[in-house]
Amino acid sequence: MVQDKKTQQGALGRRNNFLGIDSCCGWEESRMVVLQAPLEATVSYMKGTGRGPSALIEASRQVEHYDDELKAETFRNGIATLPPMRFSGKSLKTCVQMIDDEVTRVLRAGKKPFLIGGEHTVSVGAIRACHRNHPDMTVLHLDAHTDLRDSYEGSPFNHACVMARVAEFCPFVSAGIRSLSVEEADQISTQMLHVFDIHQMRSEPAWAENIISLLGDTIYITVDLDVLDPSLMPAVGTPEPGGMGWRECLDFLKRVFSEKKVVGLDMVELCPLPGAAHAVFTAAKMAYRLAGYWFHQDNKSLDNKLSLY
Repeated sequence: MVQDKKTQQGALGRRNNFLGIDSCCGWEESRMVVLQAPLEATVSYMKGTGRGPSALIEASRQVEHYDDELKAETFRNGIATLPPMRFSGKSLKTCVQMIDDEVTRVLRAGKKPFLIGGEHTVSVGAIRACHRNHPDMTVLHLDAHTDLRDSYEGSPFNHACVMARVAEFCPFVSAGIRSLSVEEADQISTQMLHVFDIHQMRSEPAWAENIISLLGDTIYITVDLDVLDPSLMPAVGTPEPGGMGWRECLDFLKRVFSEKKVVGLDMVELCPLPGAAHAVFTAAKMAYRLAGYWFHQDNKSLDNKLSLY
């Protein structure tokens, strides 16, 4: 049977929506907005982060809508998905401003912005927009790399410079770190920056408490997927061995969402690889779980035994 035009357009819309949902996904009904920023301009190792957002959206269609941990269908809170931003032919500075503008639009509408990258550079625009709305905000930065270089390969907006740009206007705490230059190590020491490397975290039983104590009440979370161990998440631009595990990372973030007010969130550096579909699905599943944690934050509790919707 031939589908009519409206049905065909509806099917196309569902394919382009996070989770493939065709209800609770309009702008008016939504409480959260997924923004796609497929920027890939300064990648220094494996190419493909520009395909990350579309790959995550596609994989998310295979994620069960019922969350087995939270005992609820998170999507019913309303999750809208915006079309991918178009960066072709534009300077990095312009791309960052475009992201800033889109996140600002979401914030002005009173909705939660969840940005999917693309290389880590995309976070600068989103963090800047959220900080303008919340000047007391702290950034929680989960990453294998410190990203503190002032400039790299001739650009201050390189993905290796993200936290250097953020530090110009907003305090931050980094966790999961296991790759940095000697200059970055010296900077962390001399400026007494709050950077928790993975070795420190695993040697201190109270690492989660220590990190959370350094965060303000209002935070933005940026998740570079290479914070996860490459045995779990090989599909990233610059994988580093010895990373966080699934439960280790999510248990920590669950606690952060329950104790702090999160005003912005991003997930970046997904780099789809042939034969590693499981990694892209893992990213999509993680995105949905974090959305669930975020919707729960106003309840001040994330008790797994309760459905809090």
